[in-house]
Amino acid sequence: MTIENNNSKERILSVAIELFSKFGIRSVSMDDLAHQLGVSKKTLYQHFADKDDIITLATQQYLSEGMEAVKAINNESHDPIEALIKISAYLNRNNRETTSSLVFDLQKYHPKAWRLMEDFKKNFLAAIIRKNLENGVQANLFRDDIHPEIVTKIRLEQASMIFNEELFPRSKYNLNEVSDELQEHFILGISTDKGKKLYKKYKERSGLKLDLN
Repeated sequence: MTIENNNSKERILSVAIELFSKFGIRSVSMDDLAHQLGVSKKTLYQHFADKDDIITLATQQYLSEGMEAVKAINNESHDPIEALIKISAYLNRNNRETTSSLVFDLQKYHPKAWRLMEDFKKNFLAAIIRKNLENGVQANLFRDDIHPEIVTKIRLEQASMIFNEELFPRSKYNLNEVSDELQEHFILGISTDKGKKLYKKYKERSGLKLDLN
């Protein structure tokens, strides 16, 4: 790899995302990041004002990539139930390597980055989920008496619950199993008989089952 590639802003952010996700934000110093990249701290400060700047921009890059991936999954899905399952699977894969301390650190010590996370959840993801709920109602997959806005908020809060160490300590619970249980409770709770049959069909299909593990 060339020095230019090692020193590029995008490369630094990619490595930062990897380290923060694996070890947590407070556990990774500027020295750690420079060592992993094989550059000096001076090089880092040529691109970024400080560690908080790196965290904010790394979060921005991470979420931008996530938005593109979720949009693609949503557009390629055949129906709202498949979309919700596959989006959940994608988020699970990303969250699997994320420490609960990272979420705590962002919320407490890095408000700019945390606001980006909250905006991604409360605006982008909320819009995707709500549209799938509305489309599901029209397709008779979801009950016509659900309140899409309320149900969307419930689903988003379910996703946040996974990172609550008091509820689901990782020493005791597998993140994917918790996510699967929440997803099944959610989808079956709002589905019509037609929707339940379709969900069970997807669940039994090996491809989707692999995605969820």
